[in-house]
Amino acid sequence: MSEFVSIVKDRRSANRFVEGVKIPRDQLDEILNLTKYAPSAYNLQHTHYYVVTDRELIEKIYEAAYKQYKVKTASAVIFVFGDTKAHLQAASLNEGMKTLGIISEEEYDRTVNNTIQFYESRGEAFQREDALRNAGLSAMQFMLIAKEKGWDTCPMHSIDESILRGLLDVPEQFVPVMMITIGKSATESFRPRGYRKPVNEFVRYFGE
Repeated sequence: MSEFVSIVKDRRSANRFVEGVKIPRDQLDEILNLTKYAPSAYNLQHTHYYVVTDRELIEKIYEAAYKQYKVKTASAVIFVFGDTKAHLQAASLNEGMKTLGIISEEEYDRTVNNTIQFYESRGEAFQREDALRNAGLSAMQFMLIAKEKGWDTCPMHSIDESILRGLLDVPEQFVPVMMITIGKSATESFRPRGYRKPVNEFVRYFGE
C-alpha cells in the first residue's frame, strides 16, 4: 500500500485531542505552504485561513461552539473562509505570468477581463457558491497534509457567523466554510471506522 493511500485511509475525524499539546508555528506554516497548491477556479485562490492558538480566544470559541470538548482540547482552531470577491484579484494574481513573459500583455488583459466579467455576470449567489466550492477543496488538502505531518484534524460546522465575525474581525466578503480543529488525537477515544458505502451505491458510470 502506498504512503498516500495510507494517509487517506488513516485520516480520521478526531473525537478528542490530547490536552496541552502545542502546535509550533513553523509546522502550521509548513502545512499551509503545501495547502496553497490546492486547485482553485481561474487560480483565484479563494481560500483564507484564520488560525487560532490563543487559549483565551479558543475558550470563547468553545463556548460559542456548544462546548464541544474537541474545541477546548485542540492545539489550534482553524476557520476556513472563501472570498466571494476573489475574482477582483485577477489582475494581481496574473501579474507575475505577464512579468515573466509567460503570457503577453494582450493575453493578460484578456484573462483579467474575462475572469472578472464571468463572475460579475453570474451574480452574488454564484460568487458565494464558488467561494464555498474552492475553499472546500483547499480544506480537504489541508487535512490530508496535516495527517502526513503527524497531526489529526476534525472538520466541523463553524460557529454562529455574527459571533465569529465579532471575535475575529472577518471581512464581509469572506464567507465561513468550516471550522477545523487540529491536534494529537487521544488514542483512548478511537472507535472503529463507520460504515462506508460500496462504490456501486454512490457512483454511476456513463460509458465503458
